Amino acid sequence: MTEFVDVAAVSDLPDGKMREFTVNGKAVLLVRAGVKVYAVQAKCPHLGGSLAKGELDGTVIQCPLHGSRFDVATGAVVRWLKGEGLVYSLGKTLKKPRGLAVYEVKVEGGRIKIKVD
Repeated sequence: MTEFVDVAAVSDLPDGKMREFTVNGKAVLLVRAGVKVYAVQAKCPHLGGSLAKGELDGTVIQCPLHGSRFDVATGAVVRWLKGEGLVYSLGKTLKKPRGLAVYEVKVEGGRIKIKVD
């Protein structure tokens, strides 16, 4: 059974910011939106772009490579690619839309802990 791993202090992650960590050998992105902290895979499932270098708007993060957008609260795809209508109309989608892996988070004693399988 996978245990929670202590990753950072809540004070190390200001509201509206994100930061990448390696936990159990996996790249994990921590995102703080208000009082909530979310943990998702740190690489975009399209071409592996670093989401830590992307733009964050509330709980939605945009990949810096091709503009794919994901909700870090659920891992759901908000938009797969910029200009995806054109890509789909040409029938040349390289990869089907995939959401982000989401990891369980708990905050105890001002510390952020996550569970990564």
